[in-house]
Parts: sequence; C-alpha cells; structure tokens
Amino acid sequence: MPHSQTSAPRDSLFGVRLARGASPWLLPTVATAALSLARARKSGRWAAAAVPATALAAGMLWFFRDPEREIAEGRVISPADGVVQSIMPWKDGRTRVAIFMSPLNVHVNRAPLAGTVTSVEHIPGGFVPAFNKESENNERVVWHFDTELGDIEMVQIAGAVARRIVPYLPAGTKVEQGERIGLIRFGSRVDIYLPEGVEVAVEVGQTTTAGVTRIDRD
Repeated sequence: MPHSQTSAPRDSLFGVRLARGASPWLLPTVATAALSLARARKSGRWAAAAVPATALAAGMLWFFRDPEREIAEGRVISPADGVVQSIMPWKDGRTRVAIFMSPLNVHVNRAPLAGTVTSVEHIPGGFVPAFNKESENNERVVWHFDTELGDIEMVQIAGAVARRIVPYLPAGTKVEQGERIGLIRFGSRVDIYLPEGVEVAVEVGQTTTAGVTRIDRD
C-alpha cells in the first residue's frame, strides 16, 4: 500500500514546510525583505528596495519548499522532481536515467528503493549548467544503496548556480523507499543507474515527481 513518508522535523515559515539545509540562504533573504518592508513607509530608497527583496524572499520560499508526499508503489521510484533528460545504456549493462531539475522544482531528493546506504561520496568538480554534456565533471555526491535489486547507484550533480549538495544521511543508514536523503541548492541533476535487466518505464521529456513517479517497469 502507498504510504505517507515523514522524516526528522523540519523548519517552516509562513506555513511552508522548508527543506533541511535551507537556512543559510533563506534566513538572510527573508530578514532583508522584512527590514526593507518595515522601513519602506519612511524612506523612498527602502521602498524601492522592498520590491525586489520581497520577490527574492518569495522565490526562495518556493524553491526550498519540502512538501509531504504519498509514496507510490513500485520497485524503483523517482529520486527527484524534474524532467527526464536522457536514458543511456551503460558499459556494464546498467541503464542511466538522468533527471534535470530546474529552479522551479522541489530540490529535496528521495531514496529510490528501500535498503541501506552503503556509501556517500563527495566528488569535487566544476559548475557547468546541469543540462550541458560537460556537467559530467561537475561537483557531485555519489550514493550507493544495498537493495532487493542489489547495488543501486544514485548521483546528485550540482549545476551552474547550485554550489552545495547537502546529504541528510551517512553510510550505514537504513532507508525507506521515498525517504528524504538530501538537498541540492538551485538548478541541478540527479542520475540513477538501473541494474541490468530492469526495464525503464519513463521516457525522455517526461516529468517526474520524487517519491511518486515509477522509474522501472515489471
């Protein structure tokens, strides 16, 4: 049966549930907007600043939202909100499904299967736009999960603006399918490698929802 997945308590602001790891970016932006609005009545300069500051704060709230999800049934579910950018057979028989995340997407990533996190490796690199082929060499965090399908690899890739990937879990952690595992700040990409023999159920250009869209086909 599908289930509602929750995790450790997260912050909220104005009734919006926020992603863990958002505070360093969000709090200064909201504080600046609040200050400019408070002083706008007495100063034209502050009034002029209040409009972009408030718009930026609203954008940050939208970007760092972290809604609850009803986790779907399926062996492998999408780890990310976004659009399927490519589906590529790999040399070792696996199939890589790359999901591009725009700044409009929820950027909290979720476990594609239940299992145990066997490794979480940070790899330094560049910050080319995530839709660019050269993003293969970008900053990334490589996850490995021990699951009923064997080893599953998932890679969080930073984009041109995304300068920080925030893993929520260390190696050795047991996870439920659809559990929140990390955050990528701003536009980025998530790759998942399906084992040999697992048929892909999505297609290039298809929209995915983390914890909801099924990636494999029976």
